[in-house]
Amino acid sequence: MEIGTIGAGDFAQAFAKRVLKSGHQVKLSNSRGPESLREIVMRLGPGATAGTREEAAACEMVLLAVPWDNVPETLASLPEWKNQILIDGVNSYHGKAGAFTPVDVGNLSTSQFIAALAPGARVVKAFNHMPVPNLEADPVINGARRVAFISADDEGAKKQVQALLEDFGYSVIDLGNLRDGGLIQQAGGPLAGRNLLEQGERHK
Repeated sequence: MEIGTIGAGDFAQAFAKRVLKSGHQVKLSNSRGPESLREIVMRLGPGATAGTREEAAACEMVLLAVPWDNVPETLASLPEWKNQILIDGVNSYHGKAGAFTPVDVGNLSTSQFIAALAPGARVVKAFNHMPVPNLEADPVINGARRVAFISADDEGAKKQVQALLEDFGYSVIDLGNLRDGGLIQQAGGPLAGRNLLEQGERHK
């Protein structure tokens, strides 16, 4: 499977390494165009390519990894979604590093807000609780697997993302729908930033 990324910063690059290690391909994109990603793609190695945001968004599965303040403009610039899975990995803070202000989208989870901006996409919330160093680190520590949380309204999309995360080596916990599960794991929620490990195998 080829997985696209909308955004190519540290988080997207760490995700791309996991994608490649699990035997898939990745197409990275950013707002500056494919040429600006040449060195990153070379560092990532075989299986990594650079494309436009439109090309990345056309992949079967797509990671959204841009700063929150860029989300509306980024999604508005993309073609109509045609049932692709959109993984919401966005941290819901205004501003850049060092000047974070939590986002307020009223009675919605931030993933519901993103889903409303991307009609036709099947949105799955994942990775929000996991900082870049944890995503880069080995998923298995002393026999225990790092936990990854997922939330979605579309059960089929959720199962596909769960399978990907299990390919990565994580123990996956389903938190339910985009609203309830999203609120638990998004910035400010009780699971945001938590580094949890699970010993032994879970029943699938």
